[in-house]
Amino acid sequence: MLRTSRKNNESELPVEEQDMTSGPAATFIAMTTWQKRDWQQFYQLARRPWRRHRPPRPVYPSGLNRVAPAQGYSLSELDDAGVDLDLAEALGLPVDAGRIGVYGPNVTVLREFIRSSRQPR
Repeated sequence: MLRTSRKNNESELPVEEQDMTSGPAATFIAMTTWQKRDWQQFYQLARRPWRRHRPPRPVYPSGLNRVAPAQGYSLSELDDAGVDLDLAEALGLPVDAGRIGVYGPNVTVLREFIRSSRQPR
């Protein structure tokens, strides 16, 4: 939760009602700052590990014995791996609807990821 550092009611008024004639930033604070507790809560969430395996990143062939990172899995790759869009979204898999074609290693990795994510921990 974001809080302002000011204790009076001036910072809660809308912009139109405040007096802006007594200096450039005399009574108006545009940016609210986070308190120490807000930062602590943010970093606790950022440090928390994934509850399941991190989703694999898709790649595509970009030359002889080279691969490059892709934006997401193509719809054909998801279909071949047996994953629908709802399941892909629930598992956090990136999907690129503009990609065309199927890259075999992506399908294999997706199948293994689905198999491992269904096992109870």
